[in-house]
Amino acid sequence: MTAALVEPAGYGPTDPLVIGVRQGSAPPVFLASGRTATGEPLTAGTTVYTASLSKQITAACAALLVREGRLDTESPLAQWMPELPGWADAVRVRHLIHHTSGLPEGVHIDELLRAEPDRTTAGVIRALARLDDLPGKPGTEFRYCNAGYVCLAVIVERAAGQPLPDFAREHVFLPLAMVTTRYWSGPAPHPPGAAPLDPLSPAPLSLGDGGVWSTAQELMRWNEALDRDELGVSALLHTPGHLDDGTPLSYAWALEVRTEACRRIYRHGGSWPGLSTQLVRIADQDASFVIVALDDDTDRTVTLAIAMVEELAPSSEPW
Repeated sequence: MTAALVEPAGYGPTDPLVIGVRQGSAPPVFLASGRTATGEPLTAGTTVYTASLSKQITAACAALLVREGRLDTESPLAQWMPELPGWADAVRVRHLIHHTSGLPEGVHIDELLRAEPDRTTAGVIRALARLDDLPGKPGTEFRYCNAGYVCLAVIVERAAGQPLPDFAREHVFLPLAMVTTRYWSGPAPHPPGAAPLDPLSPAPLSLGDGGVWSTAQELMRWNEALDRDELGVSALLHTPGHLDDGTPLSYAWALEVRTEACRRIYRHGGSWPGLSTQLVRIADQDASFVIVALDDDTDRTVTLAIAMVEELAPSSEPW
């Protein structure tokens, strides 16, 4: 059935696209087409950049430390990153998790990063350290913020006492048998054997907001692990945040949570020049899917995701 949705969403038979779908206890099935930038066939086992899907792994690492009592989400950013200016006193860890930190994003962070040769974690932190004040007041509005998740990754490292790639490998990837998935901070633009992105727009080397390279197969494994609570933190990861005045948000721990027409949907997307992804779970239907497209057409990927939700869990209401 999924194959019938590809063409109406705007994908041709040779477009580089991988879809994975799982329903119930059945193993996932995959549909793949097209080739990578180097001419290799794109498959469910091809290692690709996951862009903002990386935030789910970063959030899970933070949740593991919260469960162990090594990280308090009410602790101030200044406690963990004293190298930042005084505004860090007003930012709480939960603000970073739920994108309510007030940290710069979009053109604001781009301007700060203009003096940095590479978009690495160190470069992002140096840029934030030059910021005299925040563009927004922490806790007052939801504003999607990559820099916040770079800071969250630094906090995870300092709370854990080890580099984020090592902590994630030991506590997430190896326990879940995600043997290919890894954080990558360079210096090469991509891990050995991975599908490269456009050399004019290589993946950023910062960790937390991005940095994870994986496969469609292992992203489906990640979905399964969250459904089964294999890490023991799914309830926390599924808990939406709120503004400081109590206004509820639909964004949990790197997951958008939607409940409509008796369907509970967890989703997150990712995009970068040459890549568009969607990772979705429909909890009440015990169904999930991943879409990886090696193109810049996020709208097309979202259109396909909406169609797949309707196929797996039909309703009379739009997604």
